This record gives sequence, C-alpha cells and structure tokens, in this order.
Amino acid sequence: MKYKAIFFDRDGTLIHGNPKKRAWLAERASIWSGRPYLASAEKSQTIFNQASLHDEAVDSLEAEKRFWLRYYEALLRMEGVKIKVEARARELMDGLWCSNSSIAYDDVIETLGYFKSRGYKMGVISDTFPSLRLTIEDAGLGAYFQSYTSSSLVGVMKPDPAIYQAALDSLGVDAEESIYVDDYDVESDGARNMGFLSFHIVRNGDLKAPWDIASLVDIVAHVENAEPGM
Repeated sequence: MKYKAIFFDRDGTLIHGNPKKRAWLAERASIWSGRPYLASAEKSQTIFNQASLHDEAVDSLEAEKRFWLRYYEALLRMEGVKIKVEARARELMDGLWCSNSSIAYDDVIETLGYFKSRGYKMGVISDTFPSLRLTIEDAGLGAYFQSYTSSSLVGVMKPDPAIYQAALDSLGVDAEESIYVDDYDVESDGARNMGFLSFHIVRNGDLKAPWDIASLVDIVAHVENAEPGM
C-alpha cells in the first residue's frame, strides 16, 4: 500500500460550528445586554486579541479554560454587559466549550470509515488549543483518530514544516506515504511541499487547482487511482 496515513485539518474540513449553540450565545448575550447581539468575524478576532493580551501560554487544558473565560468576559463587556460579568462568562464557557459545539460535515463519516476500514493511521493537525482531541470527540469522531497535533503544543502554526513533521512523527510515517486535506490552500500547500499527497477542500465548489476537491469523498477516487486493486 503506497499510503499508510491520512491527516485532516479540523475546522472547515472535518467540523463546523453548531448553529444551535451560536443561537444560544446570541440569546444569552442579548438578554444580559438588553440589545441584539450581532456576530462577525471582525468582532470575534478583536475579542480573541483582547483575551490573548496575557502572559500565560495556552499550553494546557487548564490554561485554555482560563483563556476562554477571558474571551467571554471580553465579549460581554464589548456588548455592554456590566453585571455579573465573570459568572456569566463562566456560564457561556460551560455551555460552549467542548459541549456539542461542533458538528461533522455530511461527508466526514463516509470518508473516515473508508480509510479506517483499510487500516490507515489517522490524525488531525490544527492551529488550535490543547482541547483539539476533546473537540473531535465532542463531534463524535474520536473513534477514528490516533493522533492530534495542535499548534499551541507544537509551538508553530501551519504551514510551518515543524507542525506537519510533529504529526508524522506521532504516527511513525513519512510525508511521502501520507495524505493531508485542509480548507486553506496555503496550509495544504505546506503539506504538499513536504511530500504529502495534499488536497485543498473547497466546499462551495469553486475549484481552481488540480488538487482542489469539493468533498472529502473525492479523496477516495484519487487514492484508488494511485493504488489500483485496493
């Protein structure tokens, strides 16, 4: 068998946010602030930056929990909440952190089942915090993976070669015998430059490069063409 392992990015590749949880957050924030809660990527980044203005490295689950408490406190203050901010931030964290907050895309189970049934080693590589494994398990995908490589623990983010190498080392495989898929082209390119068979998943179907795919299931055809007789 030419390929022995397959690695996946997390967000946008395997899972996406649970809309019911987003609605719950908006409802709580609106009740406490007395005004509609309007989410945006820019707002989330601003809040993230505020929560990051702290000397503590997020290199453990306990440190991550403290980060999210700071995040939700910053969010509530931005929304104008002035009463019971710390207690309400904890309520948000308890309701959102690894608590049915993410859902697997429709093509995930079929794809993971295919590779698991053929004996592939499987891992996740993500620019995220130490809870990577917990979030995958929370989405019901824990049974498929043996390796979880998070940027906060490796100390670098994709497309730095070190994070891909850490994932390879965790499963005892080489890049040339591994597959990778990511929803960011620069990160799939980073794996490809190391020797992975690497795909860029574009879920809106706007495919531009030969390695762009619209569904994770499309990887199967590539693998079977590369390894006839499987």
